[in-house]
Amino acid sequence: MTDTVAVADWQAWQRSWDRQQEWYLPDREERFRVMLDAVEAVVGPEPRILDLACGTGSISDRALRRFPGATSTGVDLDPALLTIARGHFAAEPRAAFVTADLRDPGWTERLPHRAYDAVLTATALHWLGSDELRVLYGRIAGVVREGGVFLNADHMPDPATPRLNAADHAYQEARRTRAKAEGTQDWVDWWQTAARDEALAGPVAERFAIFGNPADGPDHANGVAEAFQPVAWHVDTLRAAGFGEARAVWCSPSDAMVLGLK
Repeated sequence: MTDTVAVADWQAWQRSWDRQQEWYLPDREERFRVMLDAVEAVVGPEPRILDLACGTGSISDRALRRFPGATSTGVDLDPALLTIARGHFAAEPRAAFVTADLRDPGWTERLPHRAYDAVLTATALHWLGSDELRVLYGRIAGVVREGGVFLNADHMPDPATPRLNAADHAYQEARRTRAKAEGTQDWVDWWQTAARDEALAGPVAERFAIFGNPADGPDHANGVAEAFQPVAWHVDTLRAAGFGEARAVWCSPSDAMVLGLK
């Protein structure tokens, strides 16, 4: 009985994380669908997946439900989000999780496999500076097998459309204000709630020691990056890193998803 309650709690935390992220990204599920469509198109329905900067394992969750023959390795540094991921997937032998800092040159050595069919990430790498991301793309190219695919969905605004960017920003701010008034948790609210949970208080304290407490000010890991690069920068950088083809496969006014084919 105790085990059943514990699993249900982690599942609830996974769902609450998804709801909080959807406050920022109402088209989040569409991104995941397009991402997994691309995976199936390029490498088939039984991919070995590397879920990069996986958080609570949202991509792994969708991938393993869609692809019964898939396996997934999630990599992250956040002890709180990894606690939720490991709890949520405790009964799932196809999922494994690794604690690693993607800025560490040796992070790939911690992976259980030398190569992956698909490396996937969403709304996570924007906390890296441009030089750091350029280096990371090179390391990612080293773990994607020949014929494999890398997909990154993130903030990639186009500086050539300032009026559209401003209009979309105002629209999204108004939408979030309405949702917040209806009780939706934002980033700070979610972390404050997690810090009060008995099972998560310790990992959350560790997380705050690494990244800082979001309640204390702007949180670097939630989007305050040195610069958001446009799609063209990502495409050029992926090609320079060793991907034979690269292009955008999805976009909104502020975000996009780039694909690199090894």
